Amino acid sequence: MPLPPLSQLCRQLGHQYKDLLLLDRALTHRSASGHNNERMEFLGDSIINFLMSHALFQRFPKANEGELTRLRTQLVRAETLAAVAQELKLSQFLRLGAGEIKTGGAQRSSICADALEAVIASIYLDGGMQACEKAVLPWFEARLERLSAENFSEKDYKTQLQEYLQKKQWALPIYEIMHTTGDAHQRLFCVTCTLPDCEYTVEGHGSSRRYAEHNAAELALQWLIGQGKKNG
Repeated sequence: MPLPPLSQLCRQLGHQYKDLLLLDRALTHRSASGHNNERMEFLGDSIINFLMSHALFQRFPKANEGELTRLRTQLVRAETLAAVAQELKLSQFLRLGAGEIKTGGAQRSSICADALEAVIASIYLDGGMQACEKAVLPWFEARLERLSAENFSEKDYKTQLQEYLQKKQWALPIYEIMHTTGDAHQRLFCVTCTLPDCEYTVEGHGSSRRYAEHNAAELALQWLIGQGKKNG
């Protein structure tokens, strides 16, 4: 089945390319060609972090560094990027190898998120940072609008676990990578979180070390709270 014309995607992206080959490369998964979007994905990751940092810096002048970091994490995490990619219908334009097509790779969150980062890089390479900001910020506008001061109190699980332990004057948790599985584009990390004073260890899993550590911290915190209720 032939892919839709890229001119259709340009309208959805809000950017008219001078060099459409950049967009074509951004949409090409490594399973389809050696000339793929991996390098552009690397660049796009830095660009989206900068754009969201700048947008949050302007919108929340009273927020401190930690608060801004937590808000940015919500906007640039893989799940959010994949959702934006689906809203832009990127999956319809992805160039995938036969194996990925058969296994539904166009709908896989990791592939969609990576493609979005690559597309962001392609806009930057085609038109510069001003053109990139003009195109990309509207994709996140609704999410930026939903952010409020309430989000500042939403601490991640690693922070919550650390503060819980510090309040008890217990040793801080120890995180350790046990193993990773899967290909580079679909890797799964297994991380343990050990609570020394409790002699308790739990495993967390995620698509990156950070996500796996957060998952482990969440499970450890749930266990601690459960123990507290039992003892209470």
